[in-house]
Amino acid sequence: MALANEKDLHSPPEDPTAGSEAWHAAQLADHEKAASEDSGSIQSVDSAPDGGYGWVNVGVCFSINCFTWGAVASYGVYLAHYLKTNGYAGASSLDYGIIGGLNTAVAMLVAPLVTILARLYGPRVPMVMGVIFQSAGFTGASFARSIWQLYLCQGALIGLGVGFIYIPSTAILSQWFSKKRSLASGISTAGSGIGGIIFSFASGAMISSMSVAWSLRVTGIITGIMNLTAAMLIRHRNEVIKPPQRGFDKKLLRRYDVMLLLGWAFISTFGYIVLFFSLPDFALSIKLSSGQAAAVSAFLNLGTAIGRPLVGVTSDRFGRIEVAGTMTLACGISVFAMWIPATSYGLTIFFAIINGAILGVFWVTIGPLAVEVAGLVELPSLLSLAWMSVILPATFAEVIALKLRRPNSSRPYLFTQIFVGLAYVIASFCLFELRRVKRRGSMPSRPPAT
Repeated sequence: MALANEKDLHSPPEDPTAGSEAWHAAQLADHEKAASEDSGSIQSVDSAPDGGYGWVNVGVCFSINCFTWGAVASYGVYLAHYLKTNGYAGASSLDYGIIGGLNTAVAMLVAPLVTILARLYGPRVPMVMGVIFQSAGFTGASFARSIWQLYLCQGALIGLGVGFIYIPSTAILSQWFSKKRSLASGISTAGSGIGGIIFSFASGAMISSMSVAWSLRVTGIITGIMNLTAAMLIRHRNEVIKPPQRGFDKKLLRRYDVMLLLGWAFISTFGYIVLFFSLPDFALSIKLSSGQAAAVSAFLNLGTAIGRPLVGVTSDRFGRIEVAGTMTLACGISVFAMWIPATSYGLTIFFAIINGAILGVFWVTIGPLAVEVAGLVELPSLLSLAWMSVILPATFAEVIALKLRRPNSSRPYLFTQIFVGLAYVIASFCLFELRRVKRRGSMPSRPPAT
């Protein structure tokens, strides 16, 4: 029987001594070959240039943050003006609070759609669409005569534009960096601080010297030109990474570490939105002038511009989860230690600079943290979930803050301040638990295969 006499090349020899060394050597060679192939596959996915055109992308993403979130950050100046003048018939303070929240909420709400569009057509197509939406939003708001028109333009349409521009760019940056990933993210997100400074001072000056309408029109023109330029220059590595780019990946939601990361995003966003939009009106509530209120907003953004690259460097050096958790806790403590006691211009400015450096730790670290939790391949899918997790707090945080405000009290923002501080402190616990889970190795660093 020929078949019976054939030796199975993958079975050990019948004689336990004869040829055993050769058989074990063959098995070892097969194992090393498979390991080499797996290593090469992983390296091709996870390795990054850590430079090259990646630094151009850093500049591009810096510009995107400057002319999307930086422009949106100036809404605090508009909010203070709207609350002071109430120029729209039938509008309440809650209306103006919701409009500011819609910028972020709508931007995050479209994340699954934008992720799918980026997968089908590349990032440039949705980004150009976003340029059109955002410019139309600012321009349309300049002609608004009723509150629903302001909802549509300065709220929803600007938010739509920001989402279509910003979301495709976020995952791209992490594709180009590994060891310097948090540094690159920190430099990039500092653009929102620089933009916030520019647009806070410029908006305040234009509102005073010209009008709210012309301030909005000029902002729409400038942001449109700069964001269109960024869309033309950005470059991805999807052909190497091959990310699935799912709009909504239910598999990731079954993981404890993912839920901890999303919980941190959800809770900390309550504090972030309130601080960014309420600080100028808080300045007015302690009898500061409109110019000083605009300066408070600008110094908050100055702190953001200085602090975010430092957070990035520190994260790469001491651990991304550890630093993000510590900065989130520090932000909460600073609210209780500095913002609540603040009754003067000097202390308010000091708080704005210090807190501005750390209040947006979510935006600096979410990309690198998502890679830590789910890996580079699953990064766009996890980011899509992260953006969706902040929709509710982005929409209602400022509404809650204004509801907690007591205009006729000697300390009208006290309950709002306590709310912000608690949001950051509680959110930090999610990251400290994530750190514990990762250190114990009780969760896989990659999603299980399905």
